[in-house]
Amino acid sequence: GYINSECPSACDYRCSKTQYKKACVFFCNYCCLKCLCVPSGTYGNKEECPCYNNMKTKRGTPKCP
Repeated sequence: GYINSECPSACDYRCSKTQYKKACVFFCNYCCLKCLCVPSGTYGNKEECPCYNNMKTKRGTPKCP
């Protein structure tokens, strides 16, 4: 698990390949603060962080990038 101060750098890497960087970083940091976990790599691997994987928006779509 990450500590809160590690979330920004973990999320910068997680979001490094997306074209929606601002939104990605915002939601990734939100999820990291709640879950204290960010999946490895820039995409996928969400099974590493069940909390991160299971957070949904009101519409039922994945909240965490």
